[in-house]
Amino acid sequence: MSSSVGTSAPRVAHLQRETSESSIDLSLNLDGTGVSDIHTSVPFYDHLLTAFAKHSLTDLTVRASGDIEIDVHHTVEDVGIVLGQAIRQALGDKSGISRYGDALVPLDEALAQAVVDISGRPYLVHSGEPAGFEFHLIGGHFTGSMVRHVFEAITFHAGLTVHVTLLGGRDPHHIAEAEFKAFARAFRLAKALDPLVQGIPSTKGAL
Repeated sequence: MSSSVGTSAPRVAHLQRETSESSIDLSLNLDGTGVSDIHTSVPFYDHLLTAFAKHSLTDLTVRASGDIEIDVHHTVEDVGIVLGQAIRQALGDKSGISRYGDALVPLDEALAQAVVDISGRPYLVHSGEPAGFEFHLIGGHFTGSMVRHVFEAITFHAGLTVHVTLLGGRDPHHIAEAEFKAFARAFRLAKALDPLVQGIPSTKGAL
C-alpha cells in the first residue's frame, strides 16, 4: 500500500491558449525523464525550456507562435503563463510531494542558486544579475529582461515560491542558462514524490 495519498494518478497536463498575440499548445508530464520537443519560434527560449525539461525530469512539448515581428515578449511570456498553469494542474492536490527543493548550478563562470517551495502562494525573489544584463540581446533576439518575466509568469501561475540568485557570472548566455538549470533542479526535488510523506505536506492540510 502506498504511504501517500493521491499519488497514483498521472501528473500530466495539456493546455492551449489563443490570443491576438500568441497561439500556444503545451503538454507536460511531471513524472517523465526530461524528453522535450519545443518550438516557440524563439530559438534561445527553446534552448532554455529544453534545459528546464531535461534537468527537472519533466517531459515537455510546446508549440507556440506569435507576433515576434513586433517583439518576442508576448510569445515568451505567454508560454511561461501556460507552463505555470500546466504545472499547477499536473500537481493536483500535491499529496505526497517533497514540496521543497534547492540547487546550486554552475555554467563555466556563472553560478546560480534556486530554491523552490510548492506553496500555493506565488512569490518570486530574483536577484544578482549584473547591471545591463536586462538590455543584452542573447542570440540577437532574446533580451536578458525576459528571464525574469518567465520566472514571474511560471511562479504566479503555478503557485510557487521561488528564489533565484545569481552568485556570479559574466556571459549573458551562461547567466540565463545557469538560472534556468538551477530552477529546474530545485523544481525536480520539490515535485518529487516522497514515500515518507503522507498526504499533503503542510500543517494547514492544503497547498
